[in-house]
Amino acid sequence: MTGLRVEGACVDRAGAPVVHDVDLDVAAGEVTVLLGANGVGKSTLLDGIAGVAPTRSGRVFLGGVEIGGRSHRRRVRTGLAYVQQGREVFGELTVEENLLVAAPRRRIGRAFDLFPELQPRAAVAASLLSGGEQQMLVLARALLGEPKTLMIDELSLGLAPVIVDRVLATVAQLAADGLGILLVEQFADRALAYGHRAAVMARGRIVLQGPAAELRSRLDQLRAAYLGGEANPTNSGGTASEDATEEEQP
Repeated sequence: MTGLRVEGACVDRAGAPVVHDVDLDVAAGEVTVLLGANGVGKSTLLDGIAGVAPTRSGRVFLGGVEIGGRSHRRRVRTGLAYVQQGREVFGELTVEENLLVAAPRRRIGRAFDLFPELQPRAAVAASLLSGGEQQMLVLARALLGEPKTLMIDELSLGLAPVIVDRVLATVAQLAADGLGILLVEQFADRALAYGHRAAVMARGRIVLQGPAAELRSRLDQLRAAYLGGEANPTNSGGTASEDATEEEQP
């Protein structure tokens, strides 16, 4: 397939198994939303796909080419971009200098096209930006590498809803332009409104997946998947786990 494919991924964190036998597809031109309560393994899965955390077993393909045995840096060069939690900017560098870390000057205009809000802040130190501006900056910096697939972990963390919608609208446009996007998001309803496909994790496993619009319309099914209970996978192509968690619900 064109895009990102994960087969049977098992990923450890601090030497302990966290993610178990995950299969996941992220098609080019689509936003795939990954949901689940805190602590179920979403970030660990993304770390494993990116080569940041050790993958005990499983395979990762990008554009039909297996990249699972490659280092994080080599996966980036293959076309896999990863925006981790925390909006990691180079605080002492200006916005423009942050962008120049990722691309030559002749190409950074693309970042300002995507996020015009950054243009008047080009000479400002990144540490002085608002949270929303920092999120725009890290996304723009990742996109300057011209990836085939972009993974974003907790895009909305600490941001006002109006800023979240602004950034999600750009994410949706990037997908419409052909980019494959895997989005981990805490606000299920908002993320599903922008997504094409969705998957729910519980206890380190994918327990439900299907079209985002369908999952959004079946809140009872989605809630059951968050809790690790029976999710009635008939219409969504998912499976359910018997494990339960008392963590947050959508």
